[in-house]
Amino acid sequence: MEIKQFEYKPLAHYSYAIVDNGKMAVIDPERNPMQYYAYAQEHNAKIVAIIETHPHADFVSSHLQIHKEAGAPIYHSKDLGADYEYEPFDEGQSIMIGDIKISALNTPGHSPDSITVVAEKDGKTALFTGDTLFIGDVGRPDLREKAGNMTAKRQELAEMMYDTIQNKFKDLPDGALVYPAHGAGSLCGKNLSSDNSSTLGNERMGNWAFKPQSKEEFVDTLLDSQPFIPSYFGFDVDTNRRGPENLRTSMAKVPLQLNTSINGLIVDVRDETEFKKGHLPGSINIMAVSEDSKFETWLGAIVNPEEPFSIVIKKPDDIENILERVAKIGYEKQVKLVLTLDETAIVESNKLDLTDFKTNPDSYTVVDIRNDSEVAEGKFFENALTIPLNHLRSSLSQIPKDKPIIVHCAGGYRSTAGTSIIESNTDNVQVYDLGENIKDFI
Repeated sequence: MEIKQFEYKPLAHYSYAIVDNGKMAVIDPERNPMQYYAYAQEHNAKIVAIIETHPHADFVSSHLQIHKEAGAPIYHSKDLGADYEYEPFDEGQSIMIGDIKISALNTPGHSPDSITVVAEKDGKTALFTGDTLFIGDVGRPDLREKAGNMTAKRQELAEMMYDTIQNKFKDLPDGALVYPAHGAGSLCGKNLSSDNSSTLGNERMGNWAFKPQSKEEFVDTLLDSQPFIPSYFGFDVDTNRRGPENLRTSMAKVPLQLNTSINGLIVDVRDETEFKKGHLPGSINIMAVSEDSKFETWLGAIVNPEEPFSIVIKKPDDIENILERVAKIGYEKQVKLVLTLDETAIVESNKLDLTDFKTNPDSYTVVDIRNDSEVAEGKFFENALTIPLNHLRSSLSQIPKDKPIIVHCAGGYRSTAGTSIIESNTDNVQVYDLGENIKDFI
């Protein structure tokens, strides 16, 4: 039984290929399917199944594209209620991939339509748990109250998760390998391990969800202090349920213009130093300069689903990479234009006099854009106004305009975006990014 784990780091997403006797199944594929095609070719295998553990909230899947290009059927729970052709795959149903038996367990909790995929051959078992069972945690139950064909309240789903953990895995062996759909850094849970796999025995010993506890205790722990929900999550659930457009054709529809300017909502993806030297008035700096940046998450938290926007890139050949990253969350259809800058139309960001701020802190309005959970652990500035970055665009009226404004987060990435949001909507007030200088105040 050959198992390959693929990782997309910006979204902490794991997808999988299972190969046996020239047959291959793909589980929870990301938006670009080319790596799965390459892996199948390397192993002289034919893709014969695409399996979705649930309709994902944090990324758009390529299940429909693989189905059309490889001719393989899509398998997932009938409860998902998809708009495209698929094969129902629920408890009691199984398929064969070569000599591997692949069966489904209905494991609701993260979503009402979640399944765990069980692969068995020669006495060995592997569990592809989707967003049900993570390494060290379980999936959050609060993403399906307003999204998807099947909606469910967080309390109901948390109780379902308790029943799932108590009952659905009890007959499986300790040696069963556990392969989740996400790892540390994902917003689909709150305490995910950096490990990318485990065994069921290790999870029974070390994962809080398996500890003896009442349903009430379990539900209270699960619902407490979950991270924020980006605005695009519900949009992606529905996109995956409908079936996304082919990535290549969707990206090809976005026009490129060189050395130009534009009005409207503008997302500048360049490095902050380049942005601050010169950018189009009103643009928002959401950096996509490295694979480690959470560009997709913050794009989908700051820009609303179906809200049109344009993208500024540094050089023309950046367009493919940037559009693919935008497409990971299904936002490429919202992009009106990708452009490089008309240097005659740019403005500079304000430069902070750090010494003056340290000497006269009361002369500034400080805006803390960290998440609520971070602020709860302590503020760096006692009188700071706290507005999480994902709420900043809708909360600008709360920020006083009688003093210069200082924006900070915990390290600098988010404060660059936050500063540009406030700057783009504030006239006659100086706005400064504290950036990495926050370390002087921690």
